[in-house]
Amino acid sequence: MDHSEKSGSDIELATFYLGDACCGIDILTVQEINRLNDITPVPLAPDYVKGIMNLRGRIITVLDVGKRLGMTHCVDAESRRNIIVRYEKESIGLLVDRIEDVIHIQRENIEKTPANVSGIQERYFDGVLKTEKRLVSVLNLAEVLKV
Repeated sequence: MDHSEKSGSDIELATFYLGDACCGIDILTVQEINRLNDITPVPLAPDYVKGIMNLRGRIITVLDVGKRLGMTHCVDAESRRNIIVRYEKESIGLLVDRIEDVIHIQRENIEKTPANVSGIQERYFDGVLKTEKRLVSVLNLAEVLKV
């Protein structure tokens, strides 16, 4: 019974773009969204680690999500934003191309990620959601943030 209750539960997704792809993450993981502050590069870090930044006295690692997923950016730097998420008691910045909106969905409407998603490893996604306007790929934060 618990499983059926969970599968029917509502969630809200914060949506954003990586290139032309619309993605979403559970809004409950989002602390804040801000413009890119001064980011200090980290020597010898993987290429998707953009660097570290000081956010009100806390050091935050900033990841370029598009690079992590093997996607290219196709927007100007002005629209890029940093989504600060809370994951395993740590704050991490996710660099995205642009912010979209928050959508309210039912968990059961998330479908399995299609096998033909080219160039993107499906382990980074929990599935795909079809809305009236677009397809939203639901990110699996645990996999995206895994070192």
